Amino acid sequence: VADNRCWSCGVCCQSKQDLQSHLHPSVNAKDVKLLLDDDKYLNPFMQEDSLLYSFEEDEDECNTSFEKEEFVKDFGSVCIDDDDTAEETELNAETYNKDKKTVMACPNGHLSLASSSKRITENGMDYGESARSVESNPKDKQSRVCIADVVEKDIKNINDSYFGSYSSFGIHRDMISDKIRTDAYRQALLKNPSLLNGAVVMDVGCGTGILSLFAAQAGASRVISIEASEKMATVATQIAKDNGLWGSKTDSEGNKSCTGVIEVVNCMVEDLDKSIQIQPHSVDILVSEWMGYCLLYESMLSSVLFARDRWLKPGGAILPDTATVFVAGFGKGGTSLPFWENVYGFNMSYIGKEVVEDAAKFPIVDIINHHDLVTNAAVLQSFDLATMKPDEVDFTATAELEAKNDTLDHKATACYGVVLWFETGFTSRFCKEMPTVLSTSPYTPKTHWSQTILTFREPISVASSKFTAEGSAAVGTDACPASKILLRISIAHATQHRCIDISLETAGVGSDGRKCSWPVQMFNLT
Repeated sequence: VADNRCWSCGVCCQSKQDLQSHLHPSVNAKDVKLLLDDDKYLNPFMQEDSLLYSFEEDEDECNTSFEKEEFVKDFGSVCIDDDDTAEETELNAETYNKDKKTVMACPNGHLSLASSSKRITENGMDYGESARSVESNPKDKQSRVCIADVVEKDIKNINDSYFGSYSSFGIHRDMISDKIRTDAYRQALLKNPSLLNGAVVMDVGCGTGILSLFAAQAGASRVISIEASEKMATVATQIAKDNGLWGSKTDSEGNKSCTGVIEVVNCMVEDLDKSIQIQPHSVDILVSEWMGYCLLYESMLSSVLFARDRWLKPGGAILPDTATVFVAGFGKGGTSLPFWENVYGFNMSYIGKEVVEDAAKFPIVDIINHHDLVTNAAVLQSFDLATMKPDEVDFTATAELEAKNDTLDHKATACYGVVLWFETGFTSRFCKEMPTVLSTSPYTPKTHWSQTILTFREPISVASSKFTAEGSAAVGTDACPASKILLRISIAHATQHRCIDISLETAGVGSDGRKCSWPVQMFNLT
């Protein structure tokens, strides 16, 4: 970001050692020495960021600027353009030009190599001069970092760790015990016989196989259960056998051995072709519980869309088929301040204030009580999973929040931040007999996803438009509370695979129409 702070940890990179430690978790000192020898590479963050400076604050009046150019969504895209590299490696990447710079947007965190003018772009920034300094010396070429290999290795390590974490039975117990979650899928699969009867079903990320068991119970003719964790694939297979639903077509002698319908495949869905023979566009129903914190954490939606485009029949069903992200503002009760203000009769609010300040640096996954919301809820982003494109997973969207008239009684109150949650829909488009909704809202019973909390650096005073403000006071203060809070939020794949970056831009509008904006905040959900 603008003052040389590392995106991932917030530390200022003021030396070669600092930068070396932040370039990439898999790159060692020897590999990056040549890049670090070029001082121009040490300060790539000084370029203006269209998101970072899109809200410019003025002492007298602060004007919002939602109209300015949206920032590059893919924080984690990396591109090397090398005349000596004739090979092009492209994994689901889209190329576009921005200010005459060649950028490879890689929505899934993959890397692309292309032949152009010896330029390096990373996170939307151009390091062309540094690339040329590396290429100018033959010795440099021999020692050049193979960033593609490094990134590929890092993604593999993260995937191994990610899928390995799902080998813990405790995680699966938490998910299955989440009644809101499991009942929504159970109802969608068991209460829609016209959809499931005789259907070929693909379950992406089956885990214990609970959704596959529901599908088999509902009358599916074949259930292809895909699980990347070797341990859980074995577990799901045994569970299917124990329940008489294992559907292995032949035994070792070529004879039919089972009459069930479930087939568990141990692989990532992107590698399914290497594991079994399956015709493209031969699946009737694609089901997956892919949602992560803040909906998009874990980056599993991209895999579901890959499976949809590769194997789902035209007009086939995807469950769930919609997803919506909501946002609302929360008050003091949504922070830890009330706890620290009275600890066995003692005032420890000094701690509470520091805790709230620290909370403004990181997203928090926790439960917010709906009584602590001080604004209305607004839709931030909606996805139609049946039609959306893979590059639409990352998004920038705006929302407008208004103070809640029913609880504020026209008085000013402090908004300490915003909370995000999501709903997924099993709509009547496919679930004609019994559509249902899975909600993680503060207004519904809690789920294991909780909500995602983004805390402001300082609270913003809000009130209804009927509040009489002092004319000279700054918008967002108790004397002139904001009647509306304008938000622009971006959620995108982070540099670290399977994590997400969230940017938050905030502006307040007073009852007299004056505006004020606050500096952009960056959050990394890891």
